[in-house]
This record gives sequence, structure tokens and C-alpha cells, in this order.
Amino acid sequence: MTDYGILSLLPPLVAIGLAILTKRVLFALFFGVWVGGLLVAGGDPIGATVQTLKWIVLNIASAWEENGQLVTDLWNTRILVFDTLIGAGVALIYKAGGMNAIAKAVTKKVKSSRAASLMAAIFGTIIFFDDYTNTIIVGNTMRPITDRTRVSREFLAYADDSTAAPVAVLAVVSTWIGYELGLLKDALASIGENISAYSAWFASWPYRFYPILAIILVYLVAITHRHYGPMLKAEYRARTTGKVLRDGAQPMMTTEIDVGTPIKGKENIWVFILPVITLIALTFIGLWVTGGGSEAYAKGGFQEVLSNADSTWALVWGSFGMVIVAMALILGMKIMDLKQVEETIVAGMKQMHFAMMILILAWSIKSACDAVGTADYVVRVASDILSPSLVPFVIFVISAFISFTTGTSWGTFAIMMPIAVPLAYHLSGGLGPVVYASIASVFAGGVFGDHCSPISDTTIMSSMFSGCDHIDHVNTQIPYALTAAIIGAIMLLLFAIGITNGWLLLAIAIPMLIGFHYILSEWYGKKVGIPHGKVPIYIVEE
Repeated sequence: MTDYGILSLLPPLVAIGLAILTKRVLFALFFGVWVGGLLVAGGDPIGATVQTLKWIVLNIASAWEENGQLVTDLWNTRILVFDTLIGAGVALIYKAGGMNAIAKAVTKKVKSSRAASLMAAIFGTIIFFDDYTNTIIVGNTMRPITDRTRVSREFLAYADDSTAAPVAVLAVVSTWIGYELGLLKDALASIGENISAYSAWFASWPYRFYPILAIILVYLVAITHRHYGPMLKAEYRARTTGKVLRDGAQPMMTTEIDVGTPIKGKENIWVFILPVITLIALTFIGLWVTGGGSEAYAKGGFQEVLSNADSTWALVWGSFGMVIVAMALILGMKIMDLKQVEETIVAGMKQMHFAMMILILAWSIKSACDAVGTADYVVRVASDILSPSLVPFVIFVISAFISFTTGTSWGTFAIMMPIAVPLAYHLSGGLGPVVYASIASVFAGGVFGDHCSPISDTTIMSSMFSGCDHIDHVNTQIPYALTAAIIGAIMLLLFAIGITNGWLLLAIAIPMLIGFHYILSEWYGKKVGIPHGKVPIYIVEE
């Protein structure tokens, strides 16, 4: 293979630079792939275009060339099928009022600001399978409840946003998992390891400090009613004056464009519960069956099963079962007719198109980086200047910067994962904590930007569906996002000095988060004249 040297950095750097400059991740990824094609084609722009289209088509078809022969593995294809099915299933549950039904059943007795704040966090956690669905449902469902209990729109948007991407990136079954596994599969293959992507995903879980801490912090502030930064002023205003929005605020409109508003009057909680249970149950059954079942379990327990499992088939089975059960319930209960069901399924599939385009281009830029040897070059250079134990920390910082400035977690994953895994693997000498912590750092850093960047889609949607002024949402949320990010970074520095057990680091991080929250609320409360940074609890008078 031709040694492109420092030029091998051009595909990801062009993608990063254009994403920052234009804020258009699809164009940025495409031109990143094209630059890779230009290098392979020896500077010929027509050849570069042909090579780019070839990589895109081959990745859609789950095929690649090996020793002049076309090799096919339907992993990518099954991931795309899963994405369309999960989009359809989520849309059916939403349109049929399943989300609203469970919301009404749970929130009938919510009569205080503390209960409403906590319920917003709980709802965001329950709707774990999709960040877009989370923002739509939590914002729309909780807004009347939080307004009635004098919880600020800023806090609702924060709770909505902090339980969207941070929850989705941790969930074992979600619209994100297929994308994450696809990137991991390719990254693991690039270093010659044949462990399952699911196995590596699970091993990286306890090192995902940022999303874990971000979720815990939502519950912490909801329960204690202690705040700091602009959020303290917003919450104090809402409790004492009843103004859930500041004077002069310009809340974003709340419209459900793709799927439409949920059907009223026929809500039933089973339309939510049974399809979700089906999704989870069939996915785990699929993992068990494709992983060798009881025979594999007898050899090495669940780890052995997961190592052999084909997660893409499991996800396809689970999402298909979700759609079938949702359809049966909706038609059986006469909530919608067959025409409405079909239209909703199509609308739900359409919602996934943008994510799927990012996914295909992410696979393609990985092909471009492989062709020009990007990872090999980075590993070769970094081997001379970077300590292996510091790799996860550096990966987290870089991923956080990229995601914040571009507003996309998935684009960040696509750029960083093909570089992070080989770098960590070769510097550390094999699979182990450094590799798993580096995988986690890509996910955690990517989510940081998706969570708090003003140009992130979920940040915008959280403002929109919570009925909050977008700039107010960004300003009130960033101090909390930075708190979780700083503590996560500290944990990675502790990792660098030798504390490599992820669960132990989490056990250190959580009390530290509680302490930081207490100190900051005390300090800021004193600064603005609100004792302890604690806002009063408002109780609705019937």
C-alpha cells in the first residue's frame, strides 16, 4: 500500500474543518471521503469522484474488495434495516398516543415542583431508545405539568436534553446502538481482533463518565432544588413569580412535522409497554440464539454468548417484532385504520433518513481512511510522543471539541473511532482497559457536544419541544454540562496514573459530582443572595 504520510490525515481533517466551518455534517463527511478518493486516484478529480461513489455503494451493500475479489457481509445492510424499523415502531407508538397514555397514568398526582422536576428526569430515562423521540415526548408531555408547578422552561429543556443523547448512548437497545456497533466492528477489524462489537461495547460502558454523570446530575438538581449559574436565577424566577419564561424570551415553536400530533381520546399505556417489551425481549433472545445459546454459555457464560452473537440480526428481529406488536395493538384497538398505520410507518422511516445518510458516509470515510492509512500514520507518530495511559483523556478532549464545534455526536464518532481504537491498541500492546476507555471517550466526548452545543439538533429540539428560548436553554445548561465533563476528565487523568478499573472510577466520580454540586450551589447562591442556591418548593393548591 502507498505510504501517504501526513497526507493520510487529510480525509478526517477536511471532514472536521468543513463541519466546523459550514455546520453541515453531510457535506463535510462527503468531501472528507472525496479527499481520500483524490489521494487514492493520484490527484485525478474524476477518479476521486468515481472512488468516492464506489466506497459509498460498497458500504451500502456491505461489500468490499479483498485481493481483487468482492467480499460481502450484510452487517451494514442489517443495520440500515434496523434503523428503518425502529423509526417505524417509534412513530407508531407516538402517533397512537402510547407515550401520552403512560405519561398521563404516571403524572396524575404530580402537585409539586420537586415531583414535576423529578418526573421530567424519569420520563427522559424511560424513553431510552431514541434521543429525538425523547425530546419530543418529554418536552410536550411534561410542559403543562412543569408550567402548573412553576418549574422553569429552562429546567425542563435541560432535563429533556440531558436525558436524550446521554441516555441513548448508554442504552443497550436504542436507535444509536446499531451505529455504535457498526463503527466498533470496523475499528476492531482494523486491528485484527475478532471479538464481537457488543462485547467491546459492554466493556467500554463503565468508562463513559460524561453521559453517566450528566444523567445523575439531572436527578441531583431535581431532588435537591439546588442550582448554580443562570439556571438558579431562572428557577428562582419561576418559583417566586410564576413566570416559567423570562420577560422578552422567544420560545421556539413546538410542532410535530414528520409524524403529526398524537391521536387524542384513544390513549392506552399498553401501546407503549408491549412493543417496547417486545423490542427488548426479542433482541436479547436474538443475541442468545446467534451467540450459541446454552452451549456457549456453558463454555464461558454470557461473555462467551455475547462474543459470538450477531447483534445486527438480534436488533432486526427485535425492531421488527416491535413494529408488528404495535400494529396489532393499534389496529385491534381501532386507534388507527390500516391507511393511517401505513402512513405513520412511512413517516417514521423517513425520520431516520438523515441519520442513515450520516451512517453511510461515516462508513465511507472509514473506508477512505483505511485506503490512505490514516490510523497507521497516527499510531506511528503518537507512539513517539504519547503515553498509552493518556490516550483516553486526549481522545475525550479532542472528541468533546469536535462535537461542540460541529454539534454532532455521530459525525464525531465517525471521525474519531477509526483513529482512537488502533491508536489505543498499538500503544497499549493489545485489548484492555486503555482500548475500552478510549472507545468510551469517543462516545462520551461526542455526546458532550451533542448535549450542549447551540448548533446540535437535540439541543435545538429540546428548546423547541420544551417551549424554551434557545439561547436561554444553552446558557443555563452549559454550567451543568461542564461540571460533568470536568469530573469525567479528572477520572481519565486518574486512569492515566494507574486507576484503570472503570467501576472503581465511577465510584469515585459520583461522590465527587455530589460534592461539586454542593460547593457550586453554595458559592453561587451566596454570590447572588439566594441561600445555598436552593429554590423554594412550589406546591399546587387545588
